[in-house]
Order: sequence, then structure tokens, then C-alpha cells
Amino acid sequence: MGMFSKILGGIFGKKKEEEQEAAEAAAAEAPVVVDAVEQSTAEAPPAAAPAPEPAEPVDVDAVLTAKAAAKGEDLDWKVSIVDLLKVLDLDSSYGARKELAAEMGISGYSGTAEQNIEMHKLVIQKIAANGGTVPAELLD
Repeated sequence: MGMFSKILGGIFGKKKEEEQEAAEAAAAEAPVVVDAVEQSTAEAPPAAAPAPEPAEPVDVDAVLTAKAAAKGEDLDWKVSIVDLLKVLDLDSSYGARKELAAEMGISGYSGTAEQNIEMHKLVIQKIAANGGTVPAELLD
């Protein structure tokens, strides 16, 4: 299970986490066609099932702010990727963030502040793309 799937699960619940995992597995198993000759003889991949309609948009700010308050710590999930992971009870270690960075397409992750800021922004954008309602100032 990927780190981003865990993030979605922490915000949206288990169903969204499972949907993300299935999408990741399908992408990993997708056949690769090498050339046009191979393509003409290769089986066509099965048509993807239409994505289910999202039930209700999830207010990410409300969910994460409530989870942060319940922790009783001063966690600034709106700025810090480490705090975002902590709010969701996920591993925020360097190794976990390195795994998440790879999922987000950040190469050469070494844990710098700039990389963590970039990763936080990408994670927030992907949460919004997956049905989360995110405050506009976090999408800038």
C-alpha cells in the first residue's frame, strides 16, 4: 500500500484508500506495447470500468483540523508534510517521506525544506483531485 493511499484513507476513509490502491495496481500491471507490429497482434486491454460518482465532497480542512485538535499537539498540517502525516497517524520518518516523494514524482529526495514544501503542495493538489475540498490558499 502506497503512502498516498494511506493519506487518502485517513481523510476519506477506507473505500477511497482501496480505490487508490486498485488504480495503482492497474497502472503497474498495464501492458507495455513496444512497436506497432506488436500492437496489432496484442490483446486489447479490458475497458476500464467507469469511475463511481463521488458521494459528497470531503471538507479536507474540517477533517484534518478536527483530527489535529484531537491530538492535543500543535500540528500545522496546512504547511508541514510531517505534521500532515502525524495528524493522520502515519509514519512521518525520512524513509516514509522518501517513499511518498517517489510516489509524487520527486526524484533525488533528501528531505530538504524545499523538497518537503514541494511534496506538501503536490499531496494537497492530489487530495483535491481525488474529491477533497481544499482551501484555495493551499492550492496556490
